[in-house]
Amino acid sequence: MIHTPEHIKSLKPYVPGKPMEELERELGITGAIKLASNENPLGPSPLALKALREGMKGLNRYPDGSCYYLRQALSEKLKVSPEEILFGNGSNEIIELAVRTFLNPGDEAIMAHPSFVVYSTIVQAAQGRNIIVPLKDQRHDLPEMASKITEKTKIVFIANPNNPTGTINTKEEMDAFMEKVPDGVLVVVDEAYCEYVSSPDYADSMKYFRANRDILVLRTFSKIYGLAGLRIGYGIANPAIITGMNKVRQPFNINSLAQKAALEALKDEGHIAKTRRTNERGRKYLYKEFKALKLDYVPTEANFIYVPLKDNSSAQLYNDLLKEGVIVRPMGPDAVRITIGLPEENKRLIEALRKIQSYEL
Repeated sequence: MIHTPEHIKSLKPYVPGKPMEELERELGITGAIKLASNENPLGPSPLALKALREGMKGLNRYPDGSCYYLRQALSEKLKVSPEEILFGNGSNEIIELAVRTFLNPGDEAIMAHPSFVVYSTIVQAAQGRNIIVPLKDQRHDLPEMASKITEKTKIVFIANPNNPTGTINTKEEMDAFMEKVPDGVLVVVDEAYCEYVSSPDYADSMKYFRANRDILVLRTFSKIYGLAGLRIGYGIANPAIITGMNKVRQPFNINSLAQKAALEALKDEGHIAKTRRTNERGRKYLYKEFKALKLDYVPTEANFIYVPLKDNSSAQLYNDLLKEGVIVRPMGPDAVRITIGLPEENKRLIEALRKIQSYEL
């Protein structure tokens, strides 16, 4: 019998949600709405959809392994050199490439909790040691994370905005943190939701990149660009970091349709602006309705809202909402994360919550 190493055996696999069609069939409902995965409810840019239709003709050819045209477009937009950009099959692959490149067995990686679960999973799979620092006031406790850095520390993960809480760390906080980080420790700043942020205090991670610090900035086309199903993200770092990660990257890791759609989505600033407006209006509406329902929530800078609960009731709330055709994401026993949807979806969520409360309170 094949032997699974203990560090793999003890991992908890990611549990995906069931397809909406299957949930509807099981529950005998129709028209379910998904507010669980922080997707753009408007969908992709029309320019991206057009590029996808046209790109179908060339599917017998391998994709451009260098992502040449998308790389050039991002280089111009971000004012960085093409050699300072790395593309991945979503940000997840870039996280894995960073760990495989810079973390040896027994090395340490520091991260917050709760935060993006992929960080700890990938580090454990690489036989690294996860150093977990609890959030403070639902935000990364950067002073405490800095205090955990040792000679064994190779990577620090910071999600800004954080998933699942939607909170950010400020310029002042990040400046103080970076001053304490020694050379040779890679700071991975995951900015999957950065395009949604409106706070003027949001930290500028590119400042540290331009200062030639050991930093890897992660961004994605899955969220505000609406291309989650195509799986394409990118990282920005100095050429030495990118070169190392490219050595372990698989060739052709970005499919041709993803490249074409991302290139066109990048051009459609009107669609991005519309998405931001939709999200902002939905956020204000849900804040108002949550207050009326006396439901606690964490103010967000992303496209989702973290709702802390009492008495380990997240599973109950999830299941009750599911029966009403509304899918949210449980985050452990005492919280749920709710994506901000279209106006009609947000209204349906509130109606479902009112119905649930009518018999629970």
